[in-house]
Amino acid sequence: MPSDVTEPKWPLRLPADCSIAAIRSVYDLIREAFGRQERLEIDCSNVDKADVTSVQLLLSTARTGEAQGRPVVLTSFSQSLRNTLRRAGFASEAMIDQHFPQKKDGV
Repeated sequence: MPSDVTEPKWPLRLPADCSIAAIRSVYDLIREAFGRQERLEIDCSNVDKADVTSVQLLLSTARTGEAQGRPVVLTSFSQSLRNTLRRAGFASEAMIDQHFPQKKDGV
């Protein structure tokens, strides 16, 4: 049976530093992974440093995937990233869920 091309080959784990100082390398990681896979799963559990640039990059990645019909799913938001999302104006979990497609509890 052929493998499902919508399944990611592996999740991309974001580095601990996703602040403006490191965002270019984070962008390069996402761009490379996006180019290799039809469906991109991004593990956000390791993020210790985040700011509005990381929010912009993740939102742009999700929107680009949506526009191209290529699912982008975020998993395991770290508390640091959640705090950054709230400071950036995403006031509730429902608001975060609306803008950032997430995989929760294996789904």
